[in-house]
Amino acid sequence: MNVLVIGGTRFMGPHVVRQLTEAGHTVMVYHRGESHAPLPDGVAHLHGDRAELSKHADAIDRFAPDIVLDMILLTEQDAVRCVNFFTGRTGRLVVVSSADVYRNMELLRKTDTGPVDPARLTEESPLRQNFYPYRTDSSHPSDWLYDYDKILVEGALRDQANLPWSILRLPMVYGPGDRQHRLFPYLKRMDDHRPAILMATEQLTARWCRGFVENVASAITLAVTDKRAANRVYNVAEPEALTEKEWVEAIGVAAGWHGEIIGLPEDKLPAHLTQKLDYRHHLDLDSSRIREELGYEEPVLRAEALRRTIEWQRANPPEAIKDANFDYDAEGAAIAES
Repeated sequence: MNVLVIGGTRFMGPHVVRQLTEAGHTVMVYHRGESHAPLPDGVAHLHGDRAELSKHADAIDRFAPDIVLDMILLTEQDAVRCVNFFTGRTGRLVVVSSADVYRNMELLRKTDTGPVDPARLTEESPLRQNFYPYRTDSSHPSDWLYDYDKILVEGALRDQANLPWSILRLPMVYGPGDRQHRLFPYLKRMDDHRPAILMATEQLTARWCRGFVENVASAITLAVTDKRAANRVYNVAEPEALTEKEWVEAIGVAAGWHGEIIGLPEDKLPAHLTQKLDYRHHLDLDSSRIREELGYEEPVLRAEALRRTIEWQRANPPEAIKDANFDYDAEGAAIAES
């Protein structure tokens, strides 16, 4: 099978490309040429911006993709262009989406209010009621987040009938290569031998879905290569969403840290630790559909995933670390007063 991957050179992408080639598929990666990930021999490269797809129509037609995987489809406008361009050029379009489409995301971020629903989020759970979740009064139309909205991306696929599609709603993805350094705030404190890690009391029991980069890539690869994924939406996440306290404990075990995790009322926390979130609203994805329909299972267990992530993170800390985010004097004072 010929698979055209749009993006595919950062974080999750190289794992997907490697898994596809190892399964015997022929892969072409369409990207801007700004990232140079180590991709397998034989993978074809086509350089261009996503807005320039039509300029490369001849090369794409010669490749004749059976499936197109778009890793970086972010706006409604780009989604409409993508659907229009690939209709008649491929058999199916697979798109990476996000758990931020769900209603609980805006409730968690306090951009709207509503009742607490403790149920796990299935593919049929309510979606956000407001569009453009990261647009602010100070944001500028030139910022890529200004028009970002995965709900509108999904709608552009689902509202047309001429091009089969598959949608994967991803969790918070961690692992080697994570440019957001999701483990770093906890790991730095552990490596700095802090005796305790502080968080808001309600945060201790907050459940957020996560996935290790290689495991998420495996789910994406499965959806690309299995025709049963046509016109289906799949949540991708670990089978059980740990509470934040359990998550930090798991990191601590992998990091060799033996400190304490302490919850305090938010008004007792140092300012740099407050996140202004309503932790009663969980982001707990139910991923049973992709497991039951496509047979998905994580190839890498959590303990090994954390070991690899910590090893990479220790060798690749963020380029800029804000000292104010690690005010240990303030944290020690808050502990002493608790």
